[in-house]
Amino acid sequence: MKGGPKIPRRALDGVLLLDKPLGLSSNDALIKAKRIYLAKKAGHTGTLDPLATGLLPLCFGEATKFSQDLLDADKTYEATMRLGIRTTTGDAEGEAVDTRDVTCDEAAVVEAMKRFIGEIVQVPPMYSALKRDGKPLYEYARAGQTVEREGRQVTIHALHMIACALPLVSFRVTCSKGTYVRTLAEDIGEALGCGAHLTALRRTGVGALTLEHAVTLDQLASLSEAERDARLQPVDALLSTFPAVQLNDDATKRFLHGQRLKLSDVAKTRLEEGRVRVYAQEGGRLLGVARAGEGVLAPERLIVTAQ
Repeated sequence: MKGGPKIPRRALDGVLLLDKPLGLSSNDALIKAKRIYLAKKAGHTGTLDPLATGLLPLCFGEATKFSQDLLDADKTYEATMRLGIRTTTGDAEGEAVDTRDVTCDEAAVVEAMKRFIGEIVQVPPMYSALKRDGKPLYEYARAGQTVEREGRQVTIHALHMIACALPLVSFRVTCSKGTYVRTLAEDIGEALGCGAHLTALRRTGVGALTLEHAVTLDQLASLSEAERDARLQPVDALLSTFPAVQLNDDATKRFLHGQRLKLSDVAKTRLEEGRVRVYAQEGGRLLGVARAGEGVLAPERLIVTAQ
């Protein structure tokens, strides 16, 4: 028996700031949003654990070309840890493996947290998607195996206590990519001599993007098509931290053909070496991303629909 007619997919370009619910994987959230929008092409910008809620930027169409920029961006989280209990997974989904008395006070917690600000070394948890010999670490963990993991350097830019009602401690952290907040909570617990695990995690910021304009899947489903489309941020929402360059009509054509341009011909002011977002003067549309350096503007990624 054949199914009904295929529903046509839509070509959409933009960024959706999704407030991911508890218990849903990032990929499942992406699939649901893509289905709601009937979008042809979409991708997410790095996974958020099922236990975590909060900001999950989803890229549609041409925006998927720039998702790596958010993978590399700093992240901000609000989290709650429970002192005195360590679990197999470092969070509330795991089984308790160690229980100790909590003898510290709030002042001791504040002092312990200060020690983790700046560059630190973390050993990735066994329950993570990092791969060893082509297999995710969590597969080894589920089989009861522990494998050696090398410590990785990450940066904790800011770490502040929000509330303390021992044994529960809530905190806000801004950190570099690759930071495991579960591991941070465990390490703070060890520094206090009682162990800890994460009981709640909410991501509130990715780079310059915040939860302020985020929408839930339920809210999306209740909107009209026009209202949903209005929720999409422009593609260059992912690139707001890059300097901007505008090109005249001739330079625009050459840029879109992948040609390198002399900086002296296209930039009125001196540009620092690094990545820039490039626009056409006519209409102000985004053309793509380029790298400035050695006197030239070299195209990196182009927006197909700009041609």
